Amino acid sequence: MAAICVYCASSELIDPRYVELATELGTELARRGHTLVTGGGKVSMMGAVARAARAGGARTVGVIPAALSDQEIADTDSDELILTGTMRERKAGMDDRADAFVALPGGIGTLEELFETWTSRSLVFHSKPVVLLDPDGFYTPLLDWLGRLTEEGFVRATALEVLQVVKTVPEALDACEDGIAA
Repeated sequence: MAAICVYCASSELIDPRYVELATELGTELARRGHTLVTGGGKVSMMGAVARAARAGGARTVGVIPAALSDQEIADTDSDELILTGTMRERKAGMDDRADAFVALPGGIGTLEELFETWTSRSLVFHSKPVVLLDPDGFYTPLLDWLGRLTEEGFVRATALEVLQVVKTVPEALDACEDGIAA
């Protein structure tokens, strides 16, 4: 089974449907026997995906900077909680432990994690699947803008092709599993 890193919001100001999406992903991830890797917080979507994964019997790994452990309220229920010194160490820890990445709707932190992982994939620094789970068009304006960047020559079309955009939780995990198997 694989270790799937999930990028998502830690804000508690979001629409509850996004927390439900995270819960659905955690439940299905566990049902399929995967390990969950997160940013180590226990609030909002990040907490929901981890709680659902554990409730289904999945192993969970959280990676969080020590300075954020109180602010984000560290997920001390994780099977493994790794405290880092910096955000860069956090991302490296998540990357090292993951076989695939799924990004859910989120803010600038989620976007930053997605873009770094996706950029590394497009430059062939790794071959791990990078999946964007977008059931309701949350990312449509961003994807439209990225399409324009491609048209203008700022982004290679092949860079867009390595990001798999899907609408459902099963499609997201299928894309991860297929990409790992390839």
